[in-house]
Amino acid sequence: MKRLGWPIWLLLLWVVVALLQPLLPIEPNQIGLERILHGPDGVALLGYDDLGRDLLHRLIAGSSTSLMVAFWAVVVSALIGTALGTISGYIGGAWDLVTVRLIDIFLAFPGILQAIALAGLLGPGIDNVIIALAAVGWVGYARLARAQVLSLKHREHVEAAIALGTTTPRILTRHLLPLILTPLMIEATFGIASAIIAEAGLSFLGLGVQPPEASWGSMIREGVRYMLVAPHMVIVPGMALMMVVFAVNLAGDRLRDIMATHADSDR
Repeated sequence: MKRLGWPIWLLLLWVVVALLQPLLPIEPNQIGLERILHGPDGVALLGYDDLGRDLLHRLIAGSSTSLMVAFWAVVVSALIGTALGTISGYIGGAWDLVTVRLIDIFLAFPGILQAIALAGLLGPGIDNVIIALAAVGWVGYARLARAQVLSLKHREHVEAAIALGTTTPRILTRHLLPLILTPLMIEATFGIASAIIAEAGLSFLGLGVQPPEASWGSMIREGVRYMLVAPHMVIVPGMALMMVVFAVNLAGDRLRDIMATHADSDR
């Protein structure tokens, strides 16, 4: 924990606030016409938006949205990508060829454009955002899992398991998957950052969370029209988005360094 430093504490704060959001005494959708576009004061530490809603309350509600989307998008895409990549790398042959070509097709187009297209086809909503991001995000895990399995499947312990008649599912789950979890965990940390940005981008375009529900992306969209008279409407969610993504990336970098150090010490 200490070696990860301040990023992990910021992420813990984000997770705790997001999980406790339903229990907190906040009213993110309460409209107050008398305080429209007012700046920070003693009651609202971050000011009010164009409908007089407390930006701090909206920010806390938006943190729950970003956490939910990031968690489920990463979990679903990691499960699908890891399963496909592991099976493809171990079995090889026609299955591997089809999987590689499918990965190449997905990599030929920018991921965010694919997510926008899928979200547009499925319609707005948090569930459809998760589906769209998972449908795009599995590719990185599949490539990584396949590459790791290709380098490990000829190890002595795997060949010994084959010689003893161990079934393929058992070899994959007991002899290969534990050895590739570390790089997959590091990939997942960067996947969380990508999912947070993608969710904010889709909500900014109107394809994500719909009003009156809060999202950092939709908060930025609402504040763009009032940049000159109420810049805090953009600065507040923009800074929150930047700090969380920055912390996730730093935590991923430091986790990778720690894992590499431990791997070198074990040799």
